[in-house]
Amino acid sequence: MSIDRLDGRLLELLTEEPRIGVLEASRRLGVARGTVQARLDRMRATGVIRGFGPDVDPAAIGYPVTAFATLEIKQGQGPDVRVHLTSVPEVLELHTITGEGDMLCRIVARSNADLQQVIDRVVGFDGIVRASTAIVMENPVPMRMVPLVRQAAP
Repeated sequence: MSIDRLDGRLLELLTEEPRIGVLEASRRLGVARGTVQARLDRMRATGVIRGFGPDVDPAAIGYPVTAFATLEIKQGQGPDVRVHLTSVPEVLELHTITGEGDMLCRIVARSNADLQQVIDRVVGFDGIVRASTAIVMENPVPMRMVPLVRQAAP
């Protein structure tokens, strides 16, 4: 799905002020309330907007260590490995990838020692052959969408 300039402005406004109401958004964008609601409904239905939940910082709730683990898995074990990794709360994301490994997951932990325990739980599954882990030192460009939205909706 492509987005137009109004969709882009609405997404940018929601990113900057996620608790803004439909009425206030319509006022700031200079369009009818029904237009904003219809745009939101369409973007939710098509998957452009995935949710309105809080953006939780793992460090603020006691998980200041972040790492990325590249996993090599046994052929045919993908579905079982996915189920296993879903059961580990510290695994925040999982991507299937090309290249050196088969899967890339973002992991958080309470400390480096805790990270070792999390990694042991991750790789302690028969379908995972090997893991290579990189600890995040700094996150100078956190996850962002506004520049991409601006480019997609000129």
